[in-house]
Amino acid sequence: MCHPFGFLSTQSACGMAAVWQQVLAVDARYNAYRTPTFPQFRTQYIRRRSQLLRENAKCGFEPGLRRQYLRLRSQLLALRYGPLSEQSSFRASSVRSSRTTLDRMEDFEEDPRAQGARGHRRSVSRGSYQLQAQMNRAVYDERPPGSLVPTSVAEASRAMAGDTTLSENYAFAGMHHIFDQHVDSAVPRLQFANDDKHLLACCSLDGSLSIMTLSPPPPSVKVTLKGHGGPVTDFAWSLSNDIIVSTSLDGTLRIWNTEDGRCIREVRDPESSELLCCTFQPMNNNLTVVGNSKHHLQVVNISTGKKVKGGSSKLTGRVLSLSFDAPGKILWAGDDRGSIFSFLFDMATGKLTKAKRLVVSEGSSICSISARSWISREARDPSLLVNACVNKLLLYRVVDNEGTLQLKRSFPIQHGSQLVHSIFCPLMSFRQGACVVTGSEDGCVYFFDVERNTKAIVNKLQGHGGPVLDVSFNCDESLLASADSTGMVIIWRREQK
Repeated sequence: MCHPFGFLSTQSACGMAAVWQQVLAVDARYNAYRTPTFPQFRTQYIRRRSQLLRENAKCGFEPGLRRQYLRLRSQLLALRYGPLSEQSSFRASSVRSSRTTLDRMEDFEEDPRAQGARGHRRSVSRGSYQLQAQMNRAVYDERPPGSLVPTSVAEASRAMAGDTTLSENYAFAGMHHIFDQHVDSAVPRLQFANDDKHLLACCSLDGSLSIMTLSPPPPSVKVTLKGHGGPVTDFAWSLSNDIIVSTSLDGTLRIWNTEDGRCIREVRDPESSELLCCTFQPMNNNLTVVGNSKHHLQVVNISTGKKVKGGSSKLTGRVLSLSFDAPGKILWAGDDRGSIFSFLFDMATGKLTKAKRLVVSEGSSICSISARSWISREARDPSLLVNACVNKLLLYRVVDNEGTLQLKRSFPIQHGSQLVHSIFCPLMSFRQGACVVTGSEDGCVYFFDVERNTKAIVNKLQGHGGPVLDVSFNCDESLLASADSTGMVIIWRREQK
């Protein structure tokens, strides 16, 4: 809020900066369309835009006017350049597929010459994995191959991250809040809503899910989702945050309305097997991929509750983890036998085509796979973060369009049996230094800088009473949530410098 005399408190200044950062993000999403043949102008434009917005944030304007400006600018850009992606509907609820991260900046083009080794036709783009890596390496040779952060000329990206150091960005210290509504039952997964600072959900082995809100204070449980007849193993937000899908050991996939907690639909596994993981297809939220205990992977249309023809495959073990790349063309799946499979996803039909297999460690569960979803033009190769019960956090480079993986780095953590998860920091592509965060069986949360060869631990949070199973950032990295095997969820606030 603005001070009546025009002077800003530190808190209100931060709030204003957040609004202008949202304006800059809107501009950046459409930046590729402004001058398709003149990329230098795009960089200059974002640099100047960032400078002007920061100056305006210091001046201070009525909050309602700032929000109105953001809405109008978004509408004008959409009218001028068109929506970023198509929309799909689910019953009366709209499941919008307008992905808002900067990995949508590239125009996708069909290339009839792009045929896979199996004759699988797929679309490629200037932002495809191989081409992006080759172009970046050809233009910028300052950093070693596989660098995850922008080069020294990526001033626009660093400005977007706030021009702060890595230690400042990850100076999480005290606990902001503790949720204990699932006490005595493990919370295996938690996740902030898409592009949201204050909405968080988690699932529990007590058979329920919770949606929590952190603002306005005090933080509270907004709604509890009840209906599963067994422990809830995984869940996912739709891009518009109006729907959550969840899986359970009761053998059902459930679709929930996040506003009132109603179960919209229940889909039973045809094999009556335990469902262990799920994820939305990024570009079409009518499609959800589910993994079960009988080694099967299945694409489900949640609008009809039916399996997609050709959208199934079998792994070597129980399917524990799933992750799409940002465009939704490659799906990785991990099982409890130590294997990671990559699949090519047909955007038109939902068909899965098995591509590659990597054995990480025979017999070790692949319990977490996280694809880097924020890829700027100035950052390097796409990557995959993996927890595999080998007392290490593993970072892989994605080397081609079939999802082939090459080990880049590993970081020591305590992880031998629990289903521990890790994440990339959402803004990692927009600063010097790249951070990943992971849970650990020693009850700590670890921050690693993947670009450091020595002393890679940037921060370590202590406070959980059991193994930390999952971690999640909100969209601007001001808050971090972590969940453990005792049912405790801790919200950590970043220290304001």
